[in-house]
Amino acid sequence: MNIRDYFRNKKKNKEKISRVSYLEKIKSHKFMIFYRSLLLFILVTAAVALFLIQWKNKIFTDSVTVSSIATTKPQNGNLVAFSEYILTYSKDGASCMDGNGNAVWNETFEMQNPMIDICQNVVAIGDYNGRNIYIMNTSGLLGQITTNRPIRNFCVASNGVVAVVLDDSDLTYIYLYDTKGKELVRIRTTMKDSGYPFSLSLSPNGMLLCVSYLFVDSGELKSSVAFYNFGEVGQNQTDNYVSGYDYLDVVVGYTRFLDEKTLFAVSDDRIMFFEGTQIPVNIGERLFSEDVQKLYYGKKHVGLVFNSTDGNSRYRLDIYNKAGQLCQSIGFDMEYTDIVFAEDQVIIYNESECQVYNMNGVEKYSGYFEKAVYALIPTSSSYRYILVTADSIDTIELK
Repeated sequence: MNIRDYFRNKKKNKEKISRVSYLEKIKSHKFMIFYRSLLLFILVTAAVALFLIQWKNKIFTDSVTVSSIATTKPQNGNLVAFSEYILTYSKDGASCMDGNGNAVWNETFEMQNPMIDICQNVVAIGDYNGRNIYIMNTSGLLGQITTNRPIRNFCVASNGVVAVVLDDSDLTYIYLYDTKGKELVRIRTTMKDSGYPFSLSLSPNGMLLCVSYLFVDSGELKSSVAFYNFGEVGQNQTDNYVSGYDYLDVVVGYTRFLDEKTLFAVSDDRIMFFEGTQIPVNIGERLFSEDVQKLYYGKKHVGLVFNSTDGNSRYRLDIYNKAGQLCQSIGFDMEYTDIVFAEDQVIIYNESECQVYNMNGVEKYSGYFEKAVYALIPTSSSYRYILVTADSIDTIELK
C-alpha cells in the first residue's frame, strides 16, 4: 500500500467513525427525550391520580352561598327539578325558572288532579281522569293532547312522544301521541286477555315501551312486564310486542327506562333489570323480604329505601347500578323529604339539613341549611347545588 492509499483509507475510516459517532449521538438523544417524556408523563399521571384520590376522599365541613336571588314560592304549587331548571305546577298551570330566578315560560290551564312525568328536558303534565295533557321542554310549550277517554296514566319520551292509558268501561287502551296530539299507535287491552296496564315507561327516544300488566289467572294474581318495539323489529309483531316476563303473586308497581336500552322494574318482593335496544331481556333481579319505603333513581343508579334492621340506623338506602348489581348500602337516620342522585353523589335532605355521600358510601358532607329548603337541584359543577326556599333561590357550594 502506498502512502496515498494509506491516507485515503485513514480518511475514510475517520469519516466512518465520525458518522457512527453522530448516529449514536442522535440515538442517545432520542432515548433521552423518550425517557424524559416518559418520566414527565408518569409524574403528571401520579399527580393527577393523587389529586383525584384526595378529591374523592375529601370531606367537606362547610357550605357557602355563592349567589342568592330573591323570589316568591307560588302558593299551593309543587316544586320539582327539571333538568337544571325549577318547575312549579298546580291545578292552575305550570311555570319554569332558571337557577337565577328568571322566568323561562309560564303555561296556564285548569286541572283537578295534575300529574307529571319528566324525561330529560321534556315534561308532560296531565289531568288524572281528565282529557288534556300539555307537553313542554325547557324552552316552552311543545304541544297539547286532547283525549276522548279518561286519562289514567301516562309517560313521556325526550322527543315529546307520550304514551297514555285511557279507560273505556270494560276496555283499556294505550295510545301513543306526538307533540301535536296525532295518534301514532293504539294498543287495546282487556283484563281477560292481557290485564290492566298498571305502570308504563317509554325509552327516551320513544322506540321502546314497557308496560306492567296486572291480572288474575285461574284465581291467582299475576304481573306481566311487556315490551313493545315501534321500530323495524316490532313492525311485524302483533301490537309491536317483542318480549315479556310473568311474575306470580306480585304487583310490579313501577317501571322506568334509565336510558335507551336499560330499564328497571320494582315489585313488592324484588327489583328487576332489563336491557336491549330492540328486544329487551332480563339481565338480573334481586329479591327482598322487607317493604320498600321509597324509590329514587338517577341516570346511572336506582335507590330503594328500607327501614333498617341492623339497629345502627333508622333507614337503609340500597343503591343498584344499571347492570342490576347492588353497589352500596347506606344507613342513615335523617327524616328525609327527597333523595337525589347526581353523577357519583347521592344527596339525602329535608327542609333543614342534608347529607352527601359518594358511591363508595363515604359521607362527604353533613350540615344544616340557613333557611327552609323546598327543593335541592344539583348543577353541572361538583358539590354545587341550587336551593329553592320560600323567598329566594340560593346557589351553595361545599367547602
